[in-house]
Amino acid sequence: MNTKDILSEVKEKANLWLEGNYDEETKKQVRNLLEHNEKELIESFYRNLEFGTGGLRGIMGAGTNRMNIYTVGMATQGLSNYIRKNFKDLSEIKVAVAHDSRNNSRLFAETTANIFSGNGFRVYLFDSLRPTPELSFAIRHFGCQSGVVITASHNPKEYNGYKAYWDDGGQIIEPHDKNIIQEVQKIKSVDEVIYSGDKSKIEIVGHDFDELYTDQIKTLSLSPEVIRRQNKMKIVYTPIHGTGVKLVPMVLKKFGFSTIYNVPEQDITDGNFPTVHSPNPEETAALAMAIKKAEEVNADLVMATDPDADRVGVAVKDNTGKFIILNGNQTGALLINYLLTKWSENGRLKGKEYIVKTIVTTELLADIADRYKVAHYDVLTGFKYIADIIKQKEGKMTFIGGGEESYGYLAGEFVRDKDAVISCALIAETAAWAKDQGKSMFELLLEIYREFAFYKEKLLSVVKKGKEGAEEIQQMMKSYRTRPPKAINESTVTKIADYQSGEIMDIINSSVTKINLPRSNVLQFFTEDGSKISIRPSGTEPKIKFYFSVCGEMATIEEYEKINRLLGKRIDNIMSDLGVI
Repeated sequence: MNTKDILSEVKEKANLWLEGNYDEETKKQVRNLLEHNEKELIESFYRNLEFGTGGLRGIMGAGTNRMNIYTVGMATQGLSNYIRKNFKDLSEIKVAVAHDSRNNSRLFAETTANIFSGNGFRVYLFDSLRPTPELSFAIRHFGCQSGVVITASHNPKEYNGYKAYWDDGGQIIEPHDKNIIQEVQKIKSVDEVIYSGDKSKIEIVGHDFDELYTDQIKTLSLSPEVIRRQNKMKIVYTPIHGTGVKLVPMVLKKFGFSTIYNVPEQDITDGNFPTVHSPNPEETAALAMAIKKAEEVNADLVMATDPDADRVGVAVKDNTGKFIILNGNQTGALLINYLLTKWSENGRLKGKEYIVKTIVTTELLADIADRYKVAHYDVLTGFKYIADIIKQKEGKMTFIGGGEESYGYLAGEFVRDKDAVISCALIAETAAWAKDQGKSMFELLLEIYREFAFYKEKLLSVVKKGKEGAEEIQQMMKSYRTRPPKAINESTVTKIADYQSGEIMDIINSSVTKINLPRSNVLQFFTEDGSKISIRPSGTEPKIKFYFSVCGEMATIEEYEKINRLLGKRIDNIMSDLGVI
């Protein structure tokens, strides 16, 4: 279809909005697009904003391809229809609704709550912004059948999103994800949406519930006596204008920490995120103000959470006293090592405990689990799969903790999504435990490398925009499958895992085993020297992601710099061999 045809089609769709049951402000925005901005008109109407396996995510504005009360409304009506079909025997269906600090998040949350109540559901609506994991906790606490949080996580300020959860408190997975998508697609008009809410069915959830949630988190503490000795350890925390602003400091104080420094400019709840280019704790710039504060007060630990407080970035001092940002694998290793060590010391390991990580997360977590004879499970990328394992093992085994390289972690079973409120408390406790032994977090990390192996990881995202880019990504994956490398960086490829075919091919033994996971467009190459290369197209952005993991022995801590350089060079060579640099 050429540009002229597309423009004709989007104008037709835009005019339907001018004629339909849309509010006057929306119609004014549509008229402005029609009269003054054809490019933006096309972007706003050329397709319907897709309800994907995780819900909605998109730029806010008027139009079928934008986040607004109408696209949110149609998604909620479709979800409501599906919930009713699945729980038709219940006398009352219950749902929970929460939102983050983004622009329009409260409006979208109230719209969602009204539609749910209009459909006859009991709705638990938080009185103001809350962390995404608290929504998961609420679903389980109130015995809800579903829930929604309005958030676009760490996306730029122009975005908002809509994440759907099921009755276990985890994000929607198969078969519900695809079935809900079908129900949403059946809603063809806003006239099918029950916008008129029943206020008698909406219960407002407030501060008392925060106390319940944080009290539950406090039960996860493993070293209260250590914190009593190290309670003045200096912590700098920033919510980056997001939902962690109240609850993270609250839970740190409940754990016993008394010296918590904030970054006042970033405590301001603001969906424009005025102090950062991107509110993403994976990015160094997002932690710059917190690190500056830490340098001023000589802090031991810096933590920053993203807008919906499900992920946390961490900075610690290296051996020269300079603050460095840990990657997600390093923080995960420190956290899992602490949890398993303390569970062992406290006599809580009974042989039925386990941890979970994603397939692209460091194998160091598996090594640590093996050391303590704790089972470990690998799942596809996405915390919903970790939640599903917890659901499967509930009552049979005990989940200690888990995580993913993209800065998301969880401990305990009462939340079923990554939880930065829990993570901040336990990361601070880990730092206090290290300090109580006269060590920094960085020194503790080096000791882990010395005991197990020095794992070094790198993520490379290659952006390929547009239709041609999507085709190029598809061709790259096809090429890796049809002509896989026999060696990478002069190390023989010993195993290839293809999660699309669901098979692992052992090159050395010429054998094939099945992968007991859902199908996914992911390839992994394992080499003789212990390297792991994972390749997958992004499900939400026009990019293909390469995850590089290499490892080597580190006999002494003094060898750190040398081994770090050698492993970094190995990653560079692998990237060169694969033609991605």
